[in-house]
Amino acid sequence: MLRGIAALGALGAAGCTRVAAAGENGGDLLDRLRAQGVVRLGIAGEIPFGYIDKDGRLTGEAPELAKVVFKRLGVDRVQPVPTEFGSLVPGLNSQQFDVVAAGMYVNADRCRQVIFADPDYQMLDSFIVRKGNPKGLHSYADVVAKKAKFATGTGYAEIQYAVEAGYRQSDILIVPDQVAGLNAVEAGRVDVFAGTALTTREVVKKSARAEATAPFAPLVGGKPHVDGGAFAFRPTETRLRDAFNAELRELKRTGELLRILRPFGFGKAEMTDLTAKELCGQ
Repeated sequence: MLRGIAALGALGAAGCTRVAAAGENGGDLLDRLRAQGVVRLGIAGEIPFGYIDKDGRLTGEAPELAKVVFKRLGVDRVQPVPTEFGSLVPGLNSQQFDVVAAGMYVNADRCRQVIFADPDYQMLDSFIVRKGNPKGLHSYADVVAKKAKFATGTGYAEIQYAVEAGYRQSDILIVPDQVAGLNAVEAGRVDVFAGTALTTREVVKKSARAEATAPFAPLVGGKPHVDGGAFAFRPTETRLRDAFNAELRELKRTGELLRILRPFGFGKAEMTDLTAKELCGQ
């Protein structure tokens, strides 16, 4: 525990220097990170994607993957920069950190603001509901048909999935994260909170009043849609993104990626060959 706290303290000292600035011709951030020996990761405190654990250590599927990939790229240390999920893209582009390592979904709107590595996982949705699921909510269509009180997280893709199903956006309760969503369901302020299958399953484990529904694919344009989560980079930093992708492909090929992600609840069903280009709609 003390070693973990000491390591974070050392990283904090390293983080006092200015975040590496982007260069030209694909950006020079990778060179700067190698020279500094540390990369700053934007995380959103969301289990299992990226968070600080009870012993003060940075962990989660994205930070653990970042540790492996950046070490291979010649950057030995990672430093967490916690923020709210909705602040990740603005924080990245204002150089508060070097890369978003928060399991962020790749979608067309975000692709206009940042560039993504290829997804390191794919994901279905799930609901947090009261024990026994008294309203029988298993899809966004159910939420609309049964006029359920609906909540999801700040900046979550689930906002648009609910709107696509016919739910009025102005009626959606937006909360900071899945813990706030669980609290809202347990308190009866809403009937359902929507999030990723892994997130909802994890957060309800110790709840006596709520449960997670079975995973399902939301409908987009009338067709089932599967999301993919990936690391995000500033648009000028194509060289770093491409180097990251090369290492990620090798981890997928060898099966090492699954080994890294498995402790956080990911299995073979979450492994994917989806590309950022596909999910960006390009």
